[in-house]
Amino acid sequence: MGNDKPDRYKADNDNEFIIIADKKESGRRLDFLIASHAITECSRALAVKLIREGLIRVDGRIKKPGYRLHEGDRVHGHIKEPEPVSFEPEPIILDLIYEDKDILVINKAPGLVVHPAPGHYTGTIVNALLYHCPDLKGIGGELRPGIVHRLDKDTSGILVVAKNSFSLAVLGSQFQDRTIKKKYTALVHGEMKADSGSINLPIGRHPVDRKKMSTISKTGKPAETLWTVKQRLPETTLIDIDLKTGRTHQIRVHFSSAGHPVVGDQVYCSKSGKKHSDSVFSIIKDVSRQMLHAQKICLKHPKTGSILEFEAPLAPDFKLLVSKLESLNV
Repeated sequence: MGNDKPDRYKADNDNEFIIIADKKESGRRLDFLIASHAITECSRALAVKLIREGLIRVDGRIKKPGYRLHEGDRVHGHIKEPEPVSFEPEPIILDLIYEDKDILVINKAPGLVVHPAPGHYTGTIVNALLYHCPDLKGIGGELRPGIVHRLDKDTSGILVVAKNSFSLAVLGSQFQDRTIKKKYTALVHGEMKADSGSINLPIGRHPVDRKKMSTISKTGKPAETLWTVKQRLPETTLIDIDLKTGRTHQIRVHFSSAGHPVVGDQVYCSKSGKKHSDSVFSIIKDVSRQMLHAQKICLKHPKTGSILEFEAPLAPDFKLLVSKLESLNV
């Protein structure tokens, strides 16, 4: 390309690229730089993988994904051909809260699986998204196109989806840096003695049951959950929750460890959490999913930088359960 080459350019092979870091990119993480450049159509997760495999290098040297770039750094990489998405679009109705050309915000219904997985390759949020936004297939060619964060199958509420690679990278960075604020609502067993408080216990894989998380794991990571009583109900408490960290099953594990498991939680609710009077037990005995709802989210728009805040109403089954418990106080 001689002396006329631009600051950044693709190599002759469409799967290869070269980026010369400019002044504005000095101090930026290597994985974020790769994911945010449209020429690569590469998610941050894929960028991390390729960097660790040595397929993306800086000045010919292998660096860590978190390497902070310097002006003039020459980043050369090879992007593997993405594996084709192996599942199909399905006309599943989505409760859309917001949508523009970069992001989409959904009020997820309980019982709806987000990510395709063994046993759930159809009927998922991703199948619905591929129908609603066909271009999502191009985001990294991954199994979870556009999915920035997750909600458990039986948790309802707000889910944010990226509609292009740049938005996926920026939102992923916001989640990793914990600048996105999320608030949840949960109904827990028992009466919370205080009006507010915090639970600060590490969470890791359960030492015996590897499908569960636990606060007694030897490899647990720091986790903090703040809570405030929203409403006191018969033998249960409706609480608002602010997560300072985002560990797997954090809310469910923390409140179970505190002796106030989430009502309906089939995994973390021990028998001791189910001791109720006949009137309350008759109402909650048939609850088949955890009463946990992602109520609010606040984030920066990946393109404009404007602050966006979204809120989702409680799912109908959650609202009905609260109403039934309220009726016992009359």
